Amino acid sequence: MWTQIAFWVCAVGAVATGVAVFRVDSMARATFALLASFIFAAGTVFLLNLAYLGVLVILMMIMEMVVMVVFMIMYMMNPAGLMPMTMVHNQKGSLAIAGGVFVALVAGISLVRWPSSDASRPADPTRALGEALMGSKMLVMMVIGLCLFATMVATVILATNRGRYDRYGDRLDAKHPDDPVRGGLNR
Repeated sequence: MWTQIAFWVCAVGAVATGVAVFRVDSMARATFALLASFIFAAGTVFLLNLAYLGVLVILMMIMEMVVMVVFMIMYMMNPAGLMPMTMVHNQKGSLAIAGGVFVALVAGISLVRWPSSDASRPADPTRALGEALMGSKMLVMMVIGLCLFATMVATVILATNRGRYDRYGDRLDAKHPDDPVRGGLNR
């Protein structure tokens, strides 16, 4: 019973936030709406008892959206993509294409004869899926994921124009820090 409720909450949430991606008027809001949509979609993966894949989807989407926001802040003309702008171009054409794809997918789902299997379920479906996807490369992929995360954090830190010790001068020989805001403990 609760799984059905959770499924419908995730399904409606994913669709609603997916629609919000195209309805909001800024890149930053669209990015966070897309992130919410992916998190709701990952919720349905959790309901299938695929915890590893669900966590993987959430972590990948969070990192992807963080990178997108960092690049928006760095390169967009308007501050952090918060200025109003249109998010959809060629609205009639894109609506026609989306409607056609939706009808084709619903027809495919309804008309295709779905296979059935008598094979027993594995004891740990998450492990079986991980081994099927990655095989012997699972440890390598986990290490690469951590390295990518560390690279993103280091890039954000290096992109700031002020470090922890910059306020003590180039040679760190100032007696008092040159804080941009008065009221620090050293004054």
